Amino acid sequence: MKKNYVYFIAPLAGLAVFVGIYWQYAASYDNRMAEMHRKEVEVAQARLNEDAKNREIAAKAAYAAQEKRKADKKIKDAKDAADKDAREQATQTMRKAQNDAGKLTTRVKALNKDIDAEKKEIAKLEEEKKNLIAEQAFQLRYVKEAEAHVTGLLATLDQVAVADKKWEDAVKEAARVAAAAKK
Repeated sequence: MKKNYVYFIAPLAGLAVFVGIYWQYAASYDNRMAEMHRKEVEVAQARLNEDAKNREIAAKAAYAAQEKRKADKKIKDAKDAADKDAREQATQTMRKAQNDAGKLTTRVKALNKDIDAEKKEIAKLEEEKKNLIAEQAFQLRYVKEAEAHVTGLLATLDQVAVADKKWEDAVKEAARVAAAAKK
């Protein structure tokens, strides 16, 4: 029979341990549930506080963005007005430049005609210059040839003078020889 008690003792011991553990769990269950609920409420309250803080930051950022947009709009309006004035000024300047360009084009055409006339005059002067240079070269060549002729003539005159002197000397010698032969 000893064996029959073993089958009852192990389950009764297990039941006693279970009852002790359950009793302890059941006694602290309400406290644990209250603590868990309190933590959930704290987390929810922290979320709500954080959301409120984020909303306040978002509202301030939205207000700042609105103020920035207003300032940007004022700057843009001022810039647009300045651009419009600049475009108007540029249009006036362009019209004036076109008028001036027309006047200058007319003046350029007149000056081109004057330039063509002056070019023709220059061409005539160049042709005359060529002729004068050719004439000068001819005259220089002629003067050189004349100087060469003069030099040749002077040399010939010197030879003639030497020959005349020799002739005179020969005539004197012949007269002397004839006078000496006569004597």
